[in-house]
Amino acid sequence: MEIDLKKLEGACSCQREHHADIDKILLEEGAVEKLPLLLKDTPYQNLVMICDENTYEIAGKQTEQLLHISETVMLKGSGVHADETSVAYVMGQLRGRERPDALITVGSGTLHDITRYCAFDLGIPFISVPTAASVDGYTSTVAAMTLQGFKKTVPSCAPKIIAADSRVLKEAPLRLTASGVGDLLGKYTALADWKLAHLLTGEYFCPRVCGLEEEALEIMCKSLPGLKKGEISAYEQLMYGLLLSGLAIQMVGNSRPASGTEHHMSHLWEMEAVNSCLDFYHGEKVGTGLVISSEIYHRAAECLRNGRYGIKRSVPLEKELIRKCFAGRGLNDIILEENQPNLLDQISPSVLKEKEDRIIEILEQVPKAETLRTYLDQAGGVSSMEDLGLEKRMKALTARVSPYVRQRLTFMRILKYYDFYESVIQG
Repeated sequence: MEIDLKKLEGACSCQREHHADIDKILLEEGAVEKLPLLLKDTPYQNLVMICDENTYEIAGKQTEQLLHISETVMLKGSGVHADETSVAYVMGQLRGRERPDALITVGSGTLHDITRYCAFDLGIPFISVPTAASVDGYTSTVAAMTLQGFKKTVPSCAPKIIAADSRVLKEAPLRLTASGVGDLLGKYTALADWKLAHLLTGEYFCPRVCGLEEEALEIMCKSLPGLKKGEISAYEQLMYGLLLSGLAIQMVGNSRPASGTEHHMSHLWEMEAVNSCLDFYHGEKVGTGLVISSEIYHRAAECLRNGRYGIKRSVPLEKELIRKCFAGRGLNDIILEENQPNLLDQISPSVLKEKEDRIIEILEQVPKAETLRTYLDQAGGVSSMEDLGLEKRMKALTARVSPYVRQRLTFMRILKYYDFYESVIQG
């Protein structure tokens, strides 16, 4: 199938004009074989391919045979990360040679983030050949990078062309596919956070983009039973959902529709501020963060429904907590700066009380933890702190600290206003 990008563009009820920066998306069996046709009428002749040793064998070698690749930059080893080291290596390989017309990346999320970051820096386009349905970032205009030890989302560029071959996606390790399921399921809390921020502070919100993410979730959930069976149609549905989610990011211009509390937990663990290194994929950590967040959000909804609670007048930034947790990684100054001004200063205690019913309604739109665990299990995914090798006692610390890794208002941060805060994060 070729995704119709035109239907996503144009004026919107949110009072913004949406644009899709991608020219073509082909998602079907044999999409890699159609790369010459996809590039036929483009100016992209001098191409540099970026891959790793595994993805070269999976689809990179075939891409070399089909297209005029002037140079292949292969990242080697098992510890490839989207960070300064990988970017420096790629840029070093390009230095002193003729400027390419475009980069082409063959790989999953990490390689795409490295490539889009380099392409943006060079001011050239890039082409995407995904090798796993593992993340929603393929169509995104931002890159998730670890820079100076700080996990952050930075402006980059979307690919101009995506050739997503469902035969290739089906052959990816199931664990990578489960990571994609976890990443996409995370939209449940991300959308709840976005709706609540809009409700309580008037933050920009687009119903159309929100609907796109909800469509992505609906499509993906239907695909789950077929993934373990290796059904091509299931992989195409999952990848379609992931591509839609990334397009939602593109339409807004940032990751707000796709990243909230669940991603903040993942980012905290990836920064290794409160834990040692976790050898797990991004979507595995997001899925676990989602389950934890769902548990806390539903406990909070129950407390709100009971009606016996107090609201603080204000919540100052927890500077000592930030210093204690991030000083060991040399990140405390960066995190403190990231949290200026204090987002909770935007919250009015009277509005929290006034909007109580709507807050409960939005929180209860998030599936319960048991349902989410079932979804993740259907894909062979992980869903608990123990699955990640983290002690259960770290759950409350994660909930307490993770909102500070991004300057983004989430309900996990808003919770600090309520006097039942400790009870719901402790469980």
